[in-house]
Amino acid sequence: MPGERTKTSSPAFSLGKKALYLKARTLLLQILLLASLGVQAQKHEFANWNRYAQDNKTIGLPAKGEHRVVLMGNSITDGWPRTRPQFFADNKIIGRGISGQTSYQFLLRFREDVINLHPKVVVINYGTNDIAENTGPYDEDLTFGNVCSMVELARYHKIKVVLASCLPAGGFGWRRSITDSMEKIRSLNERVKAYAKENKIPYVDYFSAMVNAEGTAMRADYANDNPGVHPNAAGYAVMEGLLLPVIEKLR
Repeated sequence: MPGERTKTSSPAFSLGKKALYLKARTLLLQILLLASLGVQAQKHEFANWNRYAQDNKTIGLPAKGEHRVVLMGNSITDGWPRTRPQFFADNKIIGRGISGQTSYQFLLRFREDVINLHPKVVVINYGTNDIAENTGPYDEDLTFGNVCSMVELARYHKIKVVLASCLPAGGFGWRRSITDSMEKIRSLNERVKAYAKENKIPYVDYFSAMVNAEGTAMRADYANDNPGVHPNAAGYAVMEGLLLPVIEKLR
């Protein structure tokens, strides 16, 4: 009609709406991929869901006022409550580590062992077995992507995240062909640390506190094995001193 003004959308609004759509679509695709991978992995027990299935049922939902904390990880997290059980009992922390697992397996069981427990905080310790190539050739981009996906899933479900560095490891007794483990650990840690800073996520630096003076491995007095992949009680005590103040601020 003559004299009528054509309605146009604000460019800023359109761009903002498009960015929100793309972010939502990306998250949806990640969730669908996770579900698809879960169906495939169930046939082979790749994620080892059965490990904590009964415990998860027994624990149930958090009580009113309970600020639950879950630790997600590999054998380092798995051995922690056995070596220092009082730390978990005193601080109401739930360990969900499985020996030998990589970030791919963490991501597959993240719903069952983290999201469905409705924690206030999740602590993600990543990378050791990815670098050891426990489930295939190491690709830093893919491991980093798995960490980011777990963070995004946690945040979508209103779970606060703590990222904890990969520990120093001078090598792997079960994979002696890998001779550049420390270089790969440093690179991955720096990348995750930068991501944590950019996204305002607390980052706990176990690596710097536990590396030896030469920078080649875990300190011998903190290691339970040689070349030093798993901490002993003294090593876990160092980790507790770094982690607990961060957790308490988020509860």
